Amino acid sequence: MEREPINFLDLRTRSFYLWDRQWFLLTSGDFAKGHFNTMTVSWGSLGIMWDRPFAQVVVRPVRYTREFLERYDTFTLSVLPKTFRKALNLLGQKSGRDGDKIAEAGLTPIAARKVAAPTFAEAELVLECRKMYWQDYDPTHFLDSAIHQNYPEQDYHRVYFGEILAIEGTRHYTTSIR
Repeated sequence: MEREPINFLDLRTRSFYLWDRQWFLLTSGDFAKGHFNTMTVSWGSLGIMWDRPFAQVVVRPVRYTREFLERYDTFTLSVLPKTFRKALNLLGQKSGRDGDKIAEAGLTPIAARKVAAPTFAEAELVLECRKMYWQDYDPTHFLDSAIHQNYPEQDYHRVYFGEILAIEGTRHYTTSIR
């Protein structure tokens, strides 16, 4: 997939659509060392925090990717074309602890431009991030009681804020609202 660098102010996308309908691959680790994992995420946000562009992701304690997020300082968020929906489902359901789910999904890990965490050759949009904050959700702070339904196992997410250091995408992410 041919991608070009995009200034965060020039990124054109439908953020809600990406999170809710298209999904991201959250990848952390070190590509050069061959030590990384990825998972499909559909909860998060993009914005400005502390005068920096950031991506927010949430990860439950049982996820293997969380071990990589704890050990490494960087992560990537990659958007794949809709034709990769089957791969995204597999990567969201299987654990990297149990085998090479990336190979099983048919994806090609590649080095990112600015961070140690890899991205994928098939990605049409890549956000390269460095962690700048984390916090565990505290259920006593849920103001809407319906939120508790998302945690029948009481496996509350850890939220990570990552400063976006680089964005790379196909041309339609700079020329029109997607």
